[in-house]
Amino acid sequence: MNNCRNIALIAHDNCKKDLLEWVSWNSRILIQNRLICTGTTGRLIQEKLAALGELPENCVLCMKSGPLGGDMQIGALIAENGIDLMIFFWDPMHPQPHDSDVKALLRIASVYNVPVAQNRATADLIISSVLLDKNYRPAAGAFAGYAERELATVV
Repeated sequence: MNNCRNIALIAHDNCKKDLLEWVSWNSRILIQNRLICTGTTGRLIQEKLAALGELPENCVLCMKSGPLGGDMQIGALIAENGIDLMIFFWDPMHPQPHDSDVKALLRIASVYNVPVAQNRATADLIISSVLLDKNYRPAAGAFAGYAERELATVV
């Protein structure tokens, strides 16, 4: 792979096992990129890749745990064009204490046109895409002109 990507990896507690299996299956591709993870997920991914003997130095960057602001940190990276794609295995059947952060993260990814996989099937399709190895950059989000919009004068 010629183009190193910044890939966000996030999983709710009930989905961490599934994400770790997915990471193991796709480790050869993933280690050629920079993996930016929320805290606990990142630690588990580091352990998994190390156990496989496939943990290059500085491959995994851990943010804070999701409920402690990690989702917001990744959202900030998206807003600064620091995330190329996001794999987020979230649990749609269990409410999270930080649901508002999760919604904000998914929203900002949509605003900035960042590809997001929310389940294993979509993650498989994204990671196996021929575009992953190309110099592909998505077009600016549909909201790119939002900051330059005209506003009525408020008195």
